[in-house]
Amino acid sequence: MDLTNLVAWKSSSAQIGTIGAATGLATSTGQGTATMTALYTPGGGGNVVTGNAYFTVAGGTNETYTAVTIIPNSLTVSEGQTSQFVALGTLGSTGLKVDVTNSPQIAWSSNIPGVGSPEVGGIASVSSSGLVQGLGAGTATITVELSNPDGTVVTTSAPVTVSTTTLPEPLLSLTIIPASLSVGDLQDTGQFLAIGTFSTVPYVRDLTNSPGTTWISSFPSAFPVSTNSGGTPSASAGIVTAYGTGSTTIIAEATSTDGTIQTATATFSCPLQLPNPNGNPPTPGSCDVGEVGPLTATLTVYGEGLNTTNWVLTAPSATNTPNVIHCGPGWTANGGTGGSVCTAIYPLGTTVTITAAQAPSSTNTSTFGGWTYNCTPTPATPTAAGPNSCTIVLGETNATVGAIFN
Repeated sequence: MDLTNLVAWKSSSAQIGTIGAATGLATSTGQGTATMTALYTPGGGGNVVTGNAYFTVAGGTNETYTAVTIIPNSLTVSEGQTSQFVALGTLGSTGLKVDVTNSPQIAWSSNIPGVGSPEVGGIASVSSSGLVQGLGAGTATITVELSNPDGTVVTTSAPVTVSTTTLPEPLLSLTIIPASLSVGDLQDTGQFLAIGTFSTVPYVRDLTNSPGTTWISSFPSAFPVSTNSGGTPSASAGIVTAYGTGSTTIIAEATSTDGTIQTATATFSCPLQLPNPNGNPPTPGSCDVGEVGPLTATLTVYGEGLNTTNWVLTAPSATNTPNVIHCGPGWTANGGTGGSVCTAIYPLGTTVTITAAQAPSSTNTSTFGGWTYNCTPTPATPTAAGPNSCTIVLGETNATVGAIFN
């Protein structure tokens, strides 16, 4: 029987494709793949039967960019300092913004570059990857040109102001941890942290919730990211939620107290695995359903900072025994891997206490710099002797905690 007009039609992602609730007519709205579901209630009873189909909106190399944006829209650096620009191209067919910073279709240029290698005599130079370096006092214009396959070009510019005065506390670099996150279901979440390196003590700091840090998603309709422009300490910036399939570029833009800006990027994805040719459904974890079944959280703990020799991190299992996280360079002499990243899976909502300590039998002294914002520390002020602990409630399906060692 033709049930087209007798079923309820639903789309897993309105950001990719919508579908007429009573007609089954699908319309593309954005790049990616969405699951279209038909729900039928035979005889109006309580039983429901369903059928799924996959609706793919294809992008490709022939798509035309209609605009390009530079992030941040201006920079201030001191002489000799570097800072990173990020370029986002807007696709005309979908409005999707794509990270094109390192694309072969893009060209970066400065109107007052230096001469020679190393470059001298100019105001600011820019590399083929958008890295700007201050050369001399003044203001230069950095221009990016994005070429389309049909020969058209879109372009934009941003000013860079260079000071010969050494700025009091420049933000030297910015890093997002982890560099990429992938989730398995729609409405799953992932947590990114922004870690800054400064020229003064404390050298490494958590800037995730700083009022000077802005979080940006290149595909905000499908993968919005939380930000904290007010700088509220308890806020949860850097959290991305999947409302569609595909991937997005997550950008952190941090402004130091002296006005300097650094940027960093990461990738967040919710991949859809289509059925096999024999008609089998997508494999478990395919990003085509909502939150179903018992949910788990993946906790990833990062050791960040300048000390890479003698610290350890531990955390218990969900039942508090035995420890399931045992990592850090201090464990290499005790049968451990010595890695600075450790991961464990817990039921969503579990409260986990992570402990940072001096390595067993270590004769060195490690300076503990503290925890990232999303972990409640004990003691409140880090102690050099340790141990230092923090507690996190796993409210995200992919949670990240950073322990900073200087």
